[in-house]
Amino acid sequence: MHHGWNDAKLSEKGIEQSKELRNLINMDEIDVVFSSDLSRAWDSARYTFKEDKTILQDAKIRECNYGIYNGKNKENVKYEDHIDVPFEEGESLLDVEIRITKFLKYLLEFYDGKTVALVSHRAPQLAIEKIVYGKTWEEVIEKDWRKTKAWQPGWTYMLERI
Repeated sequence: MHHGWNDAKLSEKGIEQSKELRNLINMDEIDVVFSSDLSRAWDSARYTFKEDKTILQDAKIRECNYGIYNGKNKENVKYEDHIDVPFEEGESLLDVEIRITKFLKYLLEFYDGKTVALVSHRAPQLAIEKIVYGKTWEEVIEKDWRKTKAWQPGWTYMLERI
């Protein structure tokens, strides 16, 4: 299921993964944490970072609005068909990219030289891949770790200019 903008709770598996992630990252290297304003991301951030780090919420890093497909079966959400065509009553991946670009510019302005952890969602992470590495949407969709089963305890991106 793709929850999109539905404010679904973090699953039991998500809770366990967030707690495990705590042991896989170096807290000393992180200056600040940003979380999507959706509950599942916020809860994940709290389970992972607890009281160790300041956690700030930002709606710009929330999931893609899948419109009528929010909370529906994954098969209804085909990223390839919605790069520049919005989901009905929702947004396109290009819309997500615009939001993420604004957020990354904000980070460069106010957190330059800092290590920032993000707790977000699929579309924003793919948008970051596209923006930072200059890839196409087709490339990032094809190489998505969810498809290749290549999860890792975080991804590192260096922002220099956006």
